[in-house]
Amino acid sequence: MDHDEMLALFDDRIRRNTPPDPGCRVERDGAVVRQVGSEHSWNGVVWSGLDEAGADAAIAAQVRHFAGLGLEFEWKAYSHDRPADLGARLLAAGFTPEPDETLMLARIADLPAEAALPEGVRLLPVTDPAGVDLLMDAHTQAFGAENPRLRERLLDHLRHGVGTVSMVVAMAGDRPVSGARMELIPGTGFAGLWGGGTAPDWRGRGIYRALIAHRARLAAELGYEYLQVDASDQSRPILQRLGFAWVSTTTPYVRRP
Repeated sequence: MDHDEMLALFDDRIRRNTPPDPGCRVERDGAVVRQVGSEHSWNGVVWSGLDEAGADAAIAAQVRHFAGLGLEFEWKAYSHDRPADLGARLLAAGFTPEPDETLMLARIADLPAEAALPEGVRLLPVTDPAGVDLLMDAHTQAFGAENPRLRERLLDHLRHGVGTVSMVVAMAGDRPVSGARMELIPGTGFAGLWGGGTAPDWRGRGIYRALIAHRARLAAELGYEYLQVDASDQSRPILQRLGFAWVSTTTPYVRRP
């Protein structure tokens, strides 16, 4: 399968026909597919098939819909989406862009099955709120800021995502130094890898690669074929060396009520 075929499969299964996250619902509004949940859930547009004539009206309709619910939401736009000026139209409608990310896809069978952890580091599955606290501690060290909304979302995963979400934290002794999660998307063959941030003083020692390999093994054991990552500039080179393909660029456009 070449990159274009893999991207088409991703668009079809993960965007146009996406199943909802646990505790959420997927709605179709004309040429727009959106997910709606609680204030702690990811709310937003996952796919749109717009043309120049109808794009502005469709954007305005989504703004009204989420404003009526009192929810902040994200329009997850991709570089291959149409119309070509979708990003400019979202800016004109009051959205705020967040940093671009690289959509990277891989066939699990093509990835390394093992990656060694540094001496003294172990992986701890996250199965309770105390584990979420450890994961958020690692996240704060890695990214330099607390994220209380993410913490609530991870707790929602524990409550509603049994069997579809796997979280893990890398422990150096009693200190959490890295963490990540995997979101399984039943019926699609795809699993999404999220997080993967490592404390600055522990970077460059292979923990990120080990977290990728750990989650890839779990996904393969459960019958999944593909992994998806929205990669930062920092993680993209590592993922490319592991065998992930750069297939598009995604920009989160956020609209607050």
